[in-house]
Amino acid sequence: MSDQQTYLLGLDAGNTVIKAVLFDLQGRQVAMHALDGQSSTPQPGYVERDLNELWANAKTAIRNCIDAAGIAPSQIAAVGCAGHGNGLYLVDRDGEPLIGIQSLDTRAADLAAELAEAHGDAMHEICLQKPWPSQTPVLLAWIKRHRPEIYAQVGSVMLCKDFINFKLTGLRTSDISDMSGCGLLRMPDCIYDDELLALYGLEDARGMLPWLFDPADVAGTISAQSAEATGLADGTPVVGGYFDVVSSAMGSGVVEAGQASIICGTWSINQVFSSTPVVDPGVFMVAGFGRARFVNIEASATSAANLEWYVREFIERGEHHDDPFGYCNGRVAEVTPAADDPYFHPFLYGSGQGAEYRAGFYGIAGWHGESHMLRALYEGVMFEHRRHIEVLRSAGVEFNSAVLSGGGSRSPVWPQMFADGLGVPVTVAEAQETGALGAAIGAGLGAGLFADYEAGIAAMTRSRASFTPDTEMQSHYDKRYSRYLQLSEAMRPLWAQH
Repeated sequence: MSDQQTYLLGLDAGNTVIKAVLFDLQGRQVAMHALDGQSSTPQPGYVERDLNELWANAKTAIRNCIDAAGIAPSQIAAVGCAGHGNGLYLVDRDGEPLIGIQSLDTRAADLAAELAEAHGDAMHEICLQKPWPSQTPVLLAWIKRHRPEIYAQVGSVMLCKDFINFKLTGLRTSDISDMSGCGLLRMPDCIYDDELLALYGLEDARGMLPWLFDPADVAGTISAQSAEATGLADGTPVVGGYFDVVSSAMGSGVVEAGQASIICGTWSINQVFSSTPVVDPGVFMVAGFGRARFVNIEASATSAANLEWYVREFIERGEHHDDPFGYCNGRVAEVTPAADDPYFHPFLYGSGQGAEYRAGFYGIAGWHGESHMLRALYEGVMFEHRRHIEVLRSAGVEFNSAVLSGGGSRSPVWPQMFADGLGVPVTVAEAQETGALGAAIGAGLGAGLFADYEAGIAAMTRSRASFTPDTEMQSHYDKRYSRYLQLSEAMRPLWAQH
């Protein structure tokens, strides 16, 4: 490749997978390397990771990506990192890892309920969130109460991508999108707040919080030590980075006020961008990522994670499939939708409405087979996305089209189901690695390659396909969605008995 060409490196750190993706300035993917790490569950409800493994995987992914591209490291203008929001990543005063808690962890459920009862309204007035189990400050408060020996050693509180940036630059930094997304900033100012910390019972934690940056501002440069470890050039700029739901929206082409991004991935992410934050206690969270740039988010772990579970437990068990997800898509496509199709509640990992919620199939008859079960699962996931979107609309958030991304967007049947069920045109982004692409776009801003987000997104994103709602199917889904909600209400008393 030309030694004159300029590239941007986007890193995307999920709950287990770390991806390094190299893009040119037109957003074309040049090379990628991904590694899957391990989670541990030392007790029920605990989901942790080894931070040394995370950094080891990040180093390998970066080096192998650069090697695969065959470019000089000096051609990389800047690095941007996106990571899963919330959870808790702690290092001691010497920068050594203490604990890594992922965003699927529920150990702090009782404490979250306690804090919500005592201070939920006051917290929402400040940060536009109420406490929930894997929220970063709630987990930190849990550590303070239940693991005081760890709390006493804490040097810095980080999120996933902050730990990677720390290892890259040697600096303890975070950004406003991640820190607002985890309920640690006063909104809409996007600044730390001592009153808010006190409500969490963390009056003494102010000194543990990292320096705060705008996501697209340069927060540091690649250190000599990390350059040797990763193959990056010493001194390469590293931007503050992103809460991954924001970067995924950007990588799918969404950034302007009134635009909607739906991410059908492990989590059901439903977000609409705005110039001012929505103030409504019914909305899950609001994150800021720049001046007059906010994203209003409704989310829960109720999306494609349900299909991943089905594939793991039933498709791959006892028989190898080269393309298990393709198999599922094919079975769903076989079904002609009918009024008496089964229903599915996608609550394998609980719900934002209550940790006691459980998944289930309903209305199965003797003439139904696996294809009907899978179609019910796909539909149930879409219905829960729709429920989240209706929460946003009830709060006054308006939009009339959406961009779908995440693993579910690659299905040949799910995007049309979303268009029909939500009643709006749905576009699917061309890029598959939207989180890494969004982080790379931010890196381009930090390096001065783009004037603003709009220019970066215009240069580096494109759509792959569009889906228009079918009027007949809209009517079909409207009726079934009403029944879906009725089933949820009918089951709540039983779920509460667990």
